[in-house]
Amino acid sequence: MTGRFGGWSLGAGLVAAVAATLLWLRVALRAAPARHARRATWATLAAAAAACAALEWALLRHDFGVRYVADNGGRHVPPYFTVTSLWAALDGSLLLWLLILAGYAALLARSTRRRTTTLHPWALTVVCTVCVFFFALTYFAANPFRSVHPAPADGPGPNPLLQEHPAMGVHPPLLYAGYAGMVVPFAYALAALLAGETGPAWLAATRRWTLLAWSLLTAGIVLGAWWSYAVLGWGGYWAWDPVENASLLPWLTATAALHATLAGRRRNPLTGWVVALSCATFLLVLVGTFLTRSGAVASVHSFTQSPLGPMLLGFVLLVAAVVGGLLIWRSGRSAPARPPGPPLARQAALLGNAVLLVLLAAIVLTGTIFPLASEALGGARAAVGPGYFNRAAVPVALVALVLMGVAPLIRPGGDRPAELGRRLVVPAAAGLATVAAVGLLTRPGLPALAAFGLAAFVLAATARAAAPGRAGPGTRIPVRATVRRLGGLLSHAGIAVAATGIAASSAYTASAERQLSVGQAVTVRGVTARLVGIDRAPAGRGMAVIARLALERGGATIGTARPQLRYYATRDTVVSLPAIRSRPRGDIYATVTQVASDGRTATVRLAVNPLVGLVWAGGAGTALGGLLALRRRRSTPAAAPTAVTAGEPVGAGRP
Repeated sequence: MTGRFGGWSLGAGLVAAVAATLLWLRVALRAAPARHARRATWATLAAAAAACAALEWALLRHDFGVRYVADNGGRHVPPYFTVTSLWAALDGSLLLWLLILAGYAALLARSTRRRTTTLHPWALTVVCTVCVFFFALTYFAANPFRSVHPAPADGPGPNPLLQEHPAMGVHPPLLYAGYAGMVVPFAYALAALLAGETGPAWLAATRRWTLLAWSLLTAGIVLGAWWSYAVLGWGGYWAWDPVENASLLPWLTATAALHATLAGRRRNPLTGWVVALSCATFLLVLVGTFLTRSGAVASVHSFTQSPLGPMLLGFVLLVAAVVGGLLIWRSGRSAPARPPGPPLARQAALLGNAVLLVLLAAIVLTGTIFPLASEALGGARAAVGPGYFNRAAVPVALVALVLMGVAPLIRPGGDRPAELGRRLVVPAAAGLATVAAVGLLTRPGLPALAAFGLAAFVLAATARAAAPGRAGPGTRIPVRATVRRLGGLLSHAGIAVAATGIAASSAYTASAERQLSVGQAVTVRGVTARLVGIDRAPAGRGMAVIARLALERGGATIGTARPQLRYYATRDTVVSLPAIRSRPRGDIYATVTQVASDGRTATVRLAVNPLVGLVWAGGAGTALGGLLALRRRRSTPAAAPTAVTAGEPVGAGRP
């Protein structure tokens, strides 16, 4: 009965989404009342919520007559991971995607209730059209409520990697909320093209939605990197994996769109950039969905082979064709282009940063899809490793850091070189002093040294922009900074802190792997791990082999570590679970990769990862800054002298 109810809910959601699309189109074309369209939108959300609730109920009741539960549920699975099993596999994850997507549609319908304009019904028509596609995809091709006859007595549970860390309950929903949230700026972009209203007013309608989705996506990416670091046992957090890249791509273009929004709020032609970047961001979300759910790429993060690939690829191509056609159609009707201002205007710096971010996205996209393209053209699948991304992307990212530090200190109307130079003296001195000190003491290599120096430069420039006082002649920063402005500055500081952590953990990480007998030890950078014993213990329906390590530094014991190999009988899989001891200076990271059958020796890998905690701290600060920047601004006259301050950061612009 649960399976039938879930299937009926999906069917009802599909009908409601079609009705909402047609009703919002009627509102857009005829300026009809939107009451029925809103009701259909809320009915779409209610149907998606009912379908998710039905699958959760089936998982919690261990209803193995439902195929999804038979494939991913299990009586031995703890309740927390039983709940999170909803998004542990392809079909269930699409249900979560549907729920979040329909939620955005309902929120958009509600937010426009009292201030409907020409753009809003067109935007909701686009969002509901996307809902129709994903409801149809789930109902016809990835329906999790199909039945199993005869029903098994038990199931294998979710993938073992998905039931070893509490982040399973937070990371996928955050990531999906960031992904699906990009549909709103995309919908407004298409609405602006369809309605022919691509002026500055369009920016006000989309900026806060973009910031919300960008902040959630930032949090999801950082949490995913931490989860990978804590569970996979390889000692890293980013490997330029295709699915990792798929999450980074829309983040880059969304960040570029926010910069272009700031740069173009007083320069009408730049709204075309925001339109194009908003469309590109959602297209990249769809590309990431295709990579993750089609089985086209081999990744520990992706789902298995599925029949959804051709349908997702067809939808991507259709959306790309529609977007391209509308951009071409409206290209000749936009306002005549004007230059972005003098070279030392803040708008020019913001636009330059947006261009660099788009270039970064192009580099990452090329490396991600090149193996697929080479195979599609009849050749062998080419391999693109981290070396390509590091050589091509890192220099561009370093230049972007330079502009990120400079832009907040430039006056909106432009600056004389001497005035800007005076404001940059302290940040530049901080960066050069950092380069000199780090280079003389540690010699980390040129890329890492440049990252350290530029991160110090950005942090000092951010502090200079946040400080009350004069930023330049005739422009005074308020003593009490607004929350929005502080949010933008916090995002800048967070990126600089994360860059420091990435550079330090890349340049200074050291590791060693040895086969140890009880009593023997392996030493890395003054940290010694001594094998004290090897234990075996039951773990659920499997077995765990635990290496007991004593950690020492300078002959003194500093703690213990218990990495383990865990065997899951239901999946016939062995997972290596690391032991991590975090300290202010960095992490001690221990894994056991092999244990002899007689239990006398174990192969242990010990790594010392300096300052890796800065990656998580910086990412958290960046996401929090984006959320703080969501705060609305009280309307002020356009000519008011305090409408823009020279210390206002990138990402905190007013619509």
